[in-house]
Amino acid sequence: MEINKQIEKAKQGDQVAFTFLLDYYWNEVYGFMLKRTENETNAEDITIETFSKAFDKIGTYNSEFQFNTWLIAIAKNVHIDLLRKKKSSLFVEITDEEDQQAYNIADTTPSAEDELITEQNLSQLLQFIKELKPHYQEVIQLRYFQEMSYQEIANKIDEPLSNVKIKLLRAKKLLAEIIQNKR
Repeated sequence: MEINKQIEKAKQGDQVAFTFLLDYYWNEVYGFMLKRTENETNAEDITIETFSKAFDKIGTYNSEFQFNTWLIAIAKNVHIDLLRKKKSSLFVEITDEEDQQAYNIADTTPSAEDELITEQNLSQLLQFIKELKPHYQEVIQLRYFQEMSYQEIANKIDEPLSNVKIKLLRAKKLLAEIIQNKR
């Protein structure tokens, strides 16, 4: 099956496979968390954190279980941790060691989304970006207009590197969808 192939590729660090899995399962995990939290921002933050953790620990995934079941289990744990902390912020400081372990899911090869985004003229692109949620606007802005590295963005917005990578993958996909719909 296609999904199992993508999971195996992702286990070997394949960027395209990570992106495929993120796109394929995003709505399911997000929808599940939205029902539980009844808050779009929390649901989105938890979903970003879930994929970040899942990609970090994909080597431990046991194929006896459905991949979506595994993701939902991670999401539940992230949510429980969030409730335990009861802090205003979802993101906690992480050590350099954890940061180093974050998968390098920021491939330098331009994706189809990257190519679609770069084809747009600037004023049109800025209009499209305004349709994204503010936290997606911010990472796109920092990455493409201020040309910051992923680590610089992580430092600037005070979030783990792996979360920044997931946010950018998601932001690029949403932006590409907006561009396609306007054509």
